[in-house]
Amino acid sequence: MRENIFMLTGQGGNIGILTGEDGVFMIDDQFAALTPKIKATLDSLTGQPVKFLLNTHFHGDHTGGNANFKKSGAVLVAQENVRQRLKENSENPAEDKLPVITFSEEISLHLNGNDIMALHVHNAHTDGDALIYLPQGNVLHTGDTFFNGGFPYIDITSGGSVAGDIEAAKQGLAIINENTKIIPGHGAPASYEDYQNYLEMLEGIRKNMLQAMAEGFTKEQIIEDESLTSDYYPDAEVENAFINGPKIRATFYESLMAENNE
Repeated sequence: MRENIFMLTGQGGNIGILTGEDGVFMIDDQFAALTPKIKATLDSLTGQPVKFLLNTHFHGDHTGGNANFKKSGAVLVAQENVRQRLKENSENPAEDKLPVITFSEEISLHLNGNDIMALHVHNAHTDGDALIYLPQGNVLHTGDTFFNGGFPYIDITSGGSVAGDIEAAKQGLAIINENTKIIPGHGAPASYEDYQNYLEMLEGIRKNMLQAMAEGFTKEQIIEDESLTSDYYPDAEVENAFINGPKIRATFYESLMAENNE
């Protein structure tokens, strides 16, 4: 991706890696079972250990390896709601997987020639999302506030919302430029244009949904109405995706209804 910045893919969310003399800075860690493969890949890239591990949010496909890397000496960092969610959503809320450094709105780390900025975006994919920007490398990791090549996953039960996901994309676009390399939470590496198109999709679906709701469409009618989302991905194209047409229409309806009732 860049000279000392890499994106690793696997069975979970995309991992960001910054290497250098100060040690490895890693963004997310997928599932626990994948830690040996991740470490083997890191060994092939650099002889340095993981010094800091920053979670973009609490979901297991991004935090599953926390305990393994913490045991190896990594310092875990995350937005404060991530630590709380990890404690609440686990049968065994052991300290070994919890972030030891948390922040409310933003935090900066300075290593390997980058002034890394982690910025909390409110109630987007979840209530603990962070955008991670490496300015000198000009790379942005969006976590799951951006799914490249598909519909978003907005986890309403964990504090996510349509309005928040839209604002997260706007904030992300505001701090980068047309030459920025983007690591989405899922999907292929993205460009500034890809990110813009994602925002336009979110806003377009919201506009369509609000119009349908104003016209009195029921939730069931909206879920069945492919025309509300087909300008972006026809139902057949995303039939087997994690978030398909009916799911995204249901999510938007539920989120927008909640916003209207606030």
